[in-house]
Amino acid sequence: MSKIILDLCGGTGSWSKPYKDAGYDVRLITLPEYDVLTYVPPRDVYGILAAPPCTDFSVLGAQYWKRKDQDGTTIKSMAVTIACLRIIAMSSPTFWALENPVGRLRRWLGDPQLIFNPCDYGDPYTKKTLLWGRFNAPKKNPVEPIKVCSQGSWLQKLGGKSERTKMLRSITPPGFAKAFFEANQ
Repeated sequence: MSKIILDLCGGTGSWSKPYKDAGYDVRLITLPEYDVLTYVPPRDVYGILAAPPCTDFSVLGAQYWKRKDQDGTTIKSMAVTIACLRIIAMSSPTFWALENPVGRLRRWLGDPQLIFNPCDYGDPYTKKTLLWGRFNAPKKNPVEPIKVCSQGSWLQKLGGKSERTKMLRSITPPGFAKAFFEANQ
């Protein structure tokens, strides 16, 4: 029986792809098929990768935080993050990690175990990302980031609020996914 990896709010499954490619039993727990708010994990979960939506936490949207706090949006997003932490607590996996960009999750979760940019792991762009959890730190393979615009990487150049743009910005860089897998098998 292969080891179970839960990919919570995993969207495209890019973070768990190296596990799937290596034959692990990867379960993508993401909408619309699965909702972390109601999901009950199986027994014997080996590892959990959690990437709750960042739209309401990212520092890039700080100008909207007050409105989101007042209209209930923040608490709905916190419920998703708390659901991920509930699944982690219920599963007691060998390793787990929760990912989000720089922003206000740090206020509630404390200092992260790892702060990185994709260029630290071979993907030539920047997007500072925080990781909380219990995991082995991946081995770095730094490259020089390619500056595409005055703000930095191609991600900033995307701009916009469309679901497609949000999805593109949320894809886990393949170099980091591979390095994380190699450190946490």
